[in-house]
Amino acid sequence: MPQKPVARTEFAQAVTQIARERNLDPDIVLDAIKQAKLAAFKKDHPESYREDCLYEVELDPGTGQARIFETPGEIYQEDEQTRVRVQKGATPVDVTPPGFGRIAAQTAKQVIYQKIREAEKSVVVAEYEKRLGTLVNGMIIRFVGSDIIVDIGKAEAVMSPSEQVHSEDYRLNQRLTFYLHSIRDSLRGKEVVVSRSDSGLIRELFRREVPEVASGAVEIKAIARDPGSRSKVAVYSHQSGVDPVGSCVGQKGVRVQAVIGELNGEKLDIVQFSEDLDKYISAALSPASGLTVKVNSKSQTALVTAPADQLPLAIGRDGQNAKLAGKLTGIHIDIIGEKGTSEQKEEISDQDDKPQTSNSNSQ
Repeated sequence: MPQKPVARTEFAQAVTQIARERNLDPDIVLDAIKQAKLAAFKKDHPESYREDCLYEVELDPGTGQARIFETPGEIYQEDEQTRVRVQKGATPVDVTPPGFGRIAAQTAKQVIYQKIREAEKSVVVAEYEKRLGTLVNGMIIRFVGSDIIVDIGKAEAVMSPSEQVHSEDYRLNQRLTFYLHSIRDSLRGKEVVVSRSDSGLIRELFRREVPEVASGAVEIKAIARDPGSRSKVAVYSHQSGVDPVGSCVGQKGVRVQAVIGELNGEKLDIVQFSEDLDKYISAALSPASGLTVKVNSKSQTALVTAPADQLPLAIGRDGQNAKLAGKLTGIHIDIIGEKGTSEQKEEISDQDDKPQTSNSNSQ
């Protein structure tokens, strides 16, 4: 058999094998080789490389033989960057150095693997981008400044301070459930961002633990969260005969306790959503009971009157219970005691700043 077809087959098989092993398009591998060859030419033949010219690599996909073509160009400024464009009428010239493939092999190899790693990362990031808004299991592998780096399987994700629950004690090799929050651009390229503080973590934990939520029979209408301390979850049933609160709590509280366990003991109040704002606000202020609610729909405000023994519960420590109720319902809430109680009033608005994180136990 002639030598040339054998060489062509070997190179093509090598490209195909790399692409298959790394889960890449073969064209990505070939492009990486072209970029590697050009980088090797620039490094090993600086006397031949001109900044005012454009270079193109022609690669034989069968043999892997590369040729460098130079086209005279002219330098110009665009978007505060120096660029090169082809001169009018200029034609490419073959400037491939003798023995170029052998001389540049090591440099080319290094750049090829670098480009392949970059391509692999892009493929993995794209895969996780499709899964944003879902849960992922991960292990903390290192700390970089205030960021926490998490191994999530095929990639490393970052959990920035804003996505951390400050009351949680994070440590190396700790395994946790994370919420796939977003993809961000950084100096290291695109990064997967995970979160422990986002309300989506609670929503997806209930979706995982409660079949009725996963099927859509029970809908989580709203979540108000003080990460690590307390959260309120409003649920609604789309199916007759299905108790939304009971479904989420589970028999003997097994379902809600599973969620609380994943949240390291964060308290959870599960309340029934209602189109009747009086009922909804009253439920949102649980565990307080016996409340009288008067809603002004025009101003989107509510005046809540609480019995003397329920006033502290309705307001909560540092106003937390009332603040979360305001966030959950989207209504500005004023709470007062019944006549005869000590004068006390709490104004709560859904526009309050996002609460800071702390920690507590189950409901």
